[in-house]
Amino acid sequence: HSVSRTSPDLTFVPACLPPDPAEVEELQRFVSNSKRLFVMTGAGISTESGIPDYRSEGVGLYARTDRRPVQHAEFVRSASARQRYWARNFVGWPQFSSHQPNTAHLVLRDWEKLGKLHWLVTQNVDALHTKAGSQRMTELHGCTHRVFCLACGDRILRSELQEHFEALNPTWKAEAFGVAPDGDVFLTDEQVRSFQVPACRKCGGILKPDVTFFGDTVSQEKVSFVHQRLAESDSMLVAGSSMQVYSGYRFALAAREKKLPIAVLNIGPTRLDHFASLKLNSRCGELLPLIA
Repeated sequence: HSVSRTSPDLTFVPACLPPDPAEVEELQRFVSNSKRLFVMTGAGISTESGIPDYRSEGVGLYARTDRRPVQHAEFVRSASARQRYWARNFVGWPQFSSHQPNTAHLVLRDWEKLGKLHWLVTQNVDALHTKAGSQRMTELHGCTHRVFCLACGDRILRSELQEHFEALNPTWKAEAFGVAPDGDVFLTDEQVRSFQVPACRKCGGILKPDVTFFGDTVSQEKVSFVHQRLAESDSMLVAGSSMQVYSGYRFALAAREKKLPIAVLNIGPTRLDHFASLKLNSRCGELLPLIA
């Protein structure tokens, strides 16, 4: 593999044992037998890049705080919810956007180049697969690096919006308390109150990250496209996801219906454990590089 050996950031990675050689062999066999491998990744593949997930025991956002991500309906309905979201996102963006792919992302990119990986679907919104160079890929829940207008659909880069924020809030400063999986940080209501949020430059509409917020649904067009890629595949690997969210879980159910072999690589239990052909409880960045 042409994988760079960067040291993983284990701050948000749950404790687990090193990979069992017998299990490595099983996964090696699984991948070798696959001619058109369908891979689905979740937050657990990005924890080694220093991005926390939601559900991991002890280190996930839900375990460490009582914070919950913004709901779609609240963002659309409430100007103060949007102000709070964007203020926190503005503070968190420089750090969040600077995260780099880890070994697991690079291995999957290499599998694609070798023709081993047929299609990659990520539930993550962190752009790390794109940064790694993956191309045969669908971002199921969108990406925080893009922003669009809810009224006219105009799209801009999140980095461009950061400049608009800076221009509108030249003297606004806030200290962040911790960071969340989607680049959100924790701020007090007092800090948020004076933050100015720009409108769409074309029509004055509401700007929203190109991300499926909790409570929203993935477009039918995207779901159909992913089902088509799955129909072309002969096996499924889930890496770094407990598959608790139905938008991703539905594809595992479809794979089961097609009687495709399913391997799961995740620290902790998943919704697939009772029907997966193979379950491995290891770090993605530690185990995937061992598979040739």
